[in-house]
Order: sequence, then C-alpha cells, then structure tokens
Amino acid sequence: MVAEKPSKKLFAVKLRVWRQAGPSAPGAFVEYSLNTVNPDMSFLEMLDVLNDDLTMKGEEPVAFAHDCREGICGTCSCTINGKPHGPGQGVATCQVYMRAYRDGDVITIEPFRAKAFPIIKDLVVDRSAFDKIQQAGGYITARAGSAPDANAIPVPKGDADLAMDAAQCIGCGACVAACKNASAMLFVAAKVGHLGVLPQGQAERDRRVLAMVSTMDSLGFGSCTNQYECSAACPKLISHDFIARMNRDYMGASFRQMFKAEAASTGGGAG
Repeated sequence: MVAEKPSKKLFAVKLRVWRQAGPSAPGAFVEYSLNTVNPDMSFLEMLDVLNDDLTMKGEEPVAFAHDCREGICGTCSCTINGKPHGPGQGVATCQVYMRAYRDGDVITIEPFRAKAFPIIKDLVVDRSAFDKIQQAGGYITARAGSAPDANAIPVPKGDADLAMDAAQCIGCGACVAACKNASAMLFVAAKVGHLGVLPQGQAERDRRVLAMVSTMDSLGFGSCTNQYECSAACPKLISHDFIARMNRDYMGASFRQMFKAEAASTGGGAG
C-alpha cells in the first residue's frame, strides 16, 4: 500500500491592497485576511483566491493585470512590500510563490508609482508611454517580406550574446518603479542596445537613439542618477551597462547631427 503524501500546510496572511476605482478617484489601502494560503500558490493565484472570496461576498474584486503568467509578458507588475515584483531576484510578480512568506505575514500590494504610468484601476497602470518610446525608433525600417536574412549576415558571437541580453527586456516598468526619479533609462537603453549592436540596426542607429531618448523625456520620465535600482529590480537582470552604452551612442549621434546642421547652414553639405 502506497502511503499518502502529506498535504501542504495552509497558512494565513494579511493583505494591504491599494484600491482605486479610477484614474481620478481617491485611493487607499484596504486590508483583507486570507486563511487558506497554499505555499505552492503563485502570487497571482493568491490574488485569484482573494477575488473569489470578494466575489462570493458581493464585493468588487481587485483589478490586476496579467496575461502569460510565465514571466514573459510583463503585464503582472505589482509593487510588493515596497519592491517592484516582490521578493527574489530575476522574477516577475507572477513568478513569486507564496512559500516566500510565512504564517501571519502582512503583505502590502500597490501599483507601480510613476507620473508616466497613471493608475487605471487598483493595481493596473497605463504603460502606453513605453509603447510610444518603442514606436519612436525601436525597429528597423525594412519592407514586410523583404528583410535581409539574418542568417546570411555574419554577427560576432559576443555581439549576438549582447543583443540577446538587451532583447530580454519585457517592458514591465520595474526599472521605472524602482527608480526614485522614475527614470526609464534602462528600458530605453535595452531597446536601443539590442539593435545598436547588430548589423541590421546600423543604418538608423543615430536616428533611433535620438528619437527614443527625446520621446522618453517628453513623456515625463525622470533623469538617471546612476544608483542602479533599475537593474536590481529588473526581472530579466538586464545590466545597467546598457545605459552607459546608450549615453555614448546619444552623445555621438548628437555631435554628428550638430555637425551636419552646421555644414548644411554654411553650404558645405552633409559631409
């Protein structure tokens, strides 16, 4: 006879959840108690249980964003006990498990806080500012169906690895939420960087960095003060070294743009 496996011991937590009915409505923390938390639940599954309880009571469930629940889409972003995405390193909110907590813990859950990320409802924020930055230059302009075959263009292994490191960015916004200035430099640097090291991205390299940085500034993100909270909070562990790389690209592109403008104004041509 096979012995039954012992069941997981359930425990209780107290939740302090930010509730806000809409962008212009006042918000406040509301406390809830959950007494049947399974340590193998993900953090979002725990929120599902909370919402089931609230629905059964006829109360409004907590609004939170989610999609893949596999740490890929970046939509699950929450600040948990003051840290974007919560405990652990290199994980999104959906990859946090309740075994990280103990019986009786108090867990404070709130949305990412940034002027450029206005709250939509409860834990959901509007991160369309990131889409606007991406649209400003995070692409190559090749006609559909006629892009050069990547396998036909030699790329050094180091460059390919560096591009892949930057391309891991999922646009979750943890870098912005972690920064005291709400800077988007790590996000922009990753998007600029992964194309900037590949041959396909060279033709528009200057225009890309100038347009994306300009768009970032116009959307109300703060300045970078090089304290690296961004890379510490990043669920994909993207290095802040990409910010230095982007700054070099930006300075070079700015000088080249200035020289071209001066040459054009004096009739010397673009050079």
